[in-house]
Order: sequence, then C-alpha cells, then structure tokens
Amino acid sequence: MKEIYIILSHTGTILSRLIKLYTRMQYSHVSVSLDINANRMYSFGRKYPYNPFIGGFVEESTKYGMFKRFKNAEAIIFAFRITDEQYHKLAEEINMFYKNRQRYRFNMLGIIWAAFNKTFKRENYFYCAEFIKYILEKENIVNNLPEVIKPNDLTTIPNLKLVYQGKLREFYE
Repeated sequence: MKEIYIILSHTGTILSRLIKLYTRMQYSHVSVSLDINANRMYSFGRKYPYNPFIGGFVEESTKYGMFKRFKNAEAIIFAFRITDEQYHKLAEEINMFYKNRQRYRFNMLGIIWAAFNKTFKRENYFYCAEFIKYILEKENIVNNLPEVIKPNDLTTIPNLKLVYQGKLREFYE
C-alpha cells in the first residue's frame, strides 16, 4: 500500500475568493501529490503566477509558482491509501499530463457552469477539482464523486486521514 495526498488550499487571488464566496468553503483549490516530502503537487491552475489569464496543467510547489507568490496560502492536507498498482497507474497518468502539458487548458467555463450546478466539458480542458476527479476515477481509485465537482467534495472520499492544516509553506519548511 502507498499513500497519495489531497491538498486543498486557498491563496486569496480574485478567482479563489470568488470560488470561496460561491462555495462558502474555506478552500478554493485542490491538488494531488504522490510523495508528501517531495513538495510537488499537481493540478490545473495558473501557469504563471502574475498572469491569471493563462492556465492549464501545473506542477505546484511552495518553492516556485503560485504558492511561492502567495506565501500565506492556507491548506489542509489529507493522506489516502491506495494499492501499489493504483499508485503506479496514477503516477503514469500524471506523468502523461506533465509530458503533454502544453495541450491542456484551464476550464474557466467549467467553473462558471459549476456555479449553476452544471458541467461544461471540453477535451483537454480541466479545472482543479475536475482534474483530480478525472484521474482518481480513471484509475478506479474512487468512483462516487459528484458529477459537478468542487474542491471540498474531495474531502468526502472514504478513509482520508488528516495530515496537516495551516499555512502550506510552514508544512514544507
């Protein structure tokens, strides 16, 4: 058995504040990490910390990117046990996204439609929670997540174990 990590966070950007306002939840973004000590998380978000208009598949860290810029980002981290086979398939899927990251875009319309409890899917477009749902369901790790997914919905996965809650940078220091 291996563990993966679900990281919910809130940076305080305009979009994250709008998402937080709509969902009435503390966190507005979600990422996944395969190794909690590696300080590498994967998600869909801004490709460039100072440009909110270009988004897609991103590798995140407190050492660069959005979490370096927004040092006071709040986070909650959950561990989730999966089989070795699921872990390796998930790692391969994330690696495929990473290798082909230029073809993926941020699904801004998907977020807007989610506010109305509707889905808006386009090939190679994801928002953060949509991406996590996609990879977890594709690798048969979970299969009961809501069709219209929000970051907080991922906390309903059975057998999550709370690892940390507080400033993200303090966890990785």
